[in-house]
Amino acid sequence: MSEDHLRLVIVIASIRRGRFGPVPARWLCDETNRGGRIEADVIDLAEARLPEVAGDPAPPAVRDLAPWLAAADAFVVVTPEYNGSFPGSLKTAIDWFRDEWRRKPVGFVCYGGPAAGLRAVDQLRQVFTDLDAMTVRDPVTIPHHRSAFDLAGRPVDPGLTVAAGRMLEQLVWWADTLRRGRLAPTDTRLGTLQEGIR
Repeated sequence: MSEDHLRLVIVIASIRRGRFGPVPARWLCDETNRGGRIEADVIDLAEARLPEVAGDPAPPAVRDLAPWLAAADAFVVVTPEYNGSFPGSLKTAIDWFRDEWRRKPVGFVCYGGPAAGLRAVDQLRQVFTDLDAMTVRDPVTIPHHRSAFDLAGRPVDPGLTVAAGRMLEQLVWWADTLRRGRLAPTDTRLGTLQEGIR
């Protein structure tokens, strides 16, 4: 991939039967790839089948997923709200990895009833901050999600497309900025910091 392109990984958090997550994930992936600058892939945690108990060495499912996450410049997590929080399957996926999330931006598509899954996003912001990741300000929120998309998988409310564009714009800015920071030699970053302190 050229330096001008950014790789976005969209993570479907729920693994429950009958889940809604694949619908907005596919829509967002299509919207993103239509723009040309960002190349988006979808990772479905229901297919990843990560074990719940951490161990050493990492099992094959973890080793298989690691390169996909490591190659990403940015992430979007598509999550419901279960009992006021995010799914346990997502916490398992987050906990199996560390460097793969580090110093990268994370956006959110959340869905649910009237609250649209925002409590799950609030908690995820704390988790990703602890992993040294940067969460973008504006999530895409989908209240009353079962009626939010038509049979073709397109949002009924055009405001969702506007919200997705706003989130992607923030992701691109942070992805560009943080990628430059990750690629800069450590001594250069330290030298710039020391210059600023003087």
